[in-house]
Amino acid sequence: MSNLTPELIEAARRVIEANRTAGRRVALAESCTGGLVTAALTEVPGSSDVLDAGFVTYSNEAKRSMLGVAGDVLETFGAVSIATAWGMARGAIERSQADVAVAITGIAGPGGGTEKKPVGTVVFARALKGADPDSIVADARMFEDRGRESIRLQAALCALELLIPGSPGP
Repeated sequence: MSNLTPELIEAARRVIEANRTAGRRVALAESCTGGLVTAALTEVPGSSDVLDAGFVTYSNEAKRSMLGVAGDVLETFGAVSIATAWGMARGAIERSQADVAVAITGIAGPGGGTEKKPVGTVVFARALKGADPDSIVADARMFEDRGRESIRLQAALCALELLIPGSPGP
């Protein structure tokens, strides 16, 4: 079953329209969503006006090599952490021509969760081109564990909301 639901495609359409109006280009750095946000954006005709890049960095090595997330950050805090999401967002904004980048990393399940980071833990970060790296906003969210598909969909919808100009941080 595809996660490209009408709700997700409608959210992507709003992102494309709002960013086209604002003259902004966007980039994604996705882990647990595996390219779902980028796929939703490309369902919208004319998305190439707005979407610059989508990085799918599922493994720690991909996060290091493609986005420049420091190995010591991954080793110390783990792939699902504010520090890693921050590094992913920073890497996406630096390695693209985008004006805004959103990063998503989390535990979609059914396995992989721990007591401190249960299934449904997803961390988001947003970076703006030219802004001080200290201005990158990142935060963890906890989604109800109604299955892998549901967690990935909820995370994708949240990420799209973060791409709307003027939206609050994660």
